[in-house]
Amino acid sequence: MAISRVRSLLPLSKCKLEFAFSLSDSSIRRFCTSSIPSQLERVGFIGLGNMGSRMANNLIKAGYKVTVHDLNHDVMKLFSERGIPTTNSPFEIAETSDVIITMLPSSTHALNVYTGPNGLLRSGNLLRPWLFVDSSTIDPHTSRRLSVAVSDCALKEKKDYWNTPVMLDAPVSGGILAAEAGTLTFMVGGLEEAYLAAKSLFFSMGKNTIYCGGAGNGSAAKICNNLALAISMLGVSEAFALGQSLGVSASILTKIFNSSSARCWSSDSYNPVPGVMEGVPSSRNYDGGFASKLMAKDLNLATTSAKEVGVQCLLTSHAEQIFTELCNQGHGTKDFSCVFRHFYLGKDEL
Repeated sequence: MAISRVRSLLPLSKCKLEFAFSLSDSSIRRFCTSSIPSQLERVGFIGLGNMGSRMANNLIKAGYKVTVHDLNHDVMKLFSERGIPTTNSPFEIAETSDVIITMLPSSTHALNVYTGPNGLLRSGNLLRPWLFVDSSTIDPHTSRRLSVAVSDCALKEKKDYWNTPVMLDAPVSGGILAAEAGTLTFMVGGLEEAYLAAKSLFFSMGKNTIYCGGAGNGSAAKICNNLALAISMLGVSEAFALGQSLGVSASILTKIFNSSSARCWSSDSYNPVPGVMEGVPSSRNYDGGFASKLMAKDLNLATTSAKEVGVQCLLTSHAEQIFTELCNQGHGTKDFSCVFRHFYLGKDEL
């Protein structure tokens, strides 16, 4: 019998519609705008994918004055139809915002949004936003490079005691479900004073914030978290596949793992075996969730960073090879837990 979860993740085909309709959901708690610090009130949000759209939505519910931008005009239309301002470029959004939050697919996208021809820093030395928060999963080197670029600028107007703009790298953990529920965990690097000043912003989108140290440390923590997640998913999937071949069902092994030393998130909250747990990607043909191509990308960030500092990460390198192979086989858009079926050739539980 399948283990039941409280709520299932949305299939990819329904993601954008769901967050749009939730904008008008009167049952969701709202915050008084007057309780938001004035220096955080106007937020520009760039990157409205599966994660960013939900994060922006929660800021709107919390009473922030949000303006959004994305290359996907269809998703921007969903916001504009509900009265949320949109802009045509990152530069335009910076002209009207106190705070900028970016949620982008890669380091290349982040560099373009910040330093490109129509980027956030196009105006040169004088900027309106005093705080830039990048929640993308990118390499620590790029995060530190962007932090320096932001800090080299000046503010058009002094904001409280901030004379120069500051940047925080603040990637998240929790996936689409946590993004929608506002229960993300933020791993934050940068100036600690800026982190403390921005905590109310983070708590409008998440339930945990962890200060990781200086610029780039949030990004470093995220890739370490994701490499551990990838390896644990491979270990659990390998054990389930071996167990099935030896005559022990994944349902039995799940009970054993979750009451013993093998217990982990991949076994008790995100089980990769179809038929064992409801409400997870394995229960719907691995649709939705965290794409294998994104896991491959994050593992590449980890292996590249490891080489830069001279650290051997043999399991990470092997994990990268496995998820890259999954993508080459055409499974890149499937949730990364599909490694159980498509790499280990594990069987569904009926």
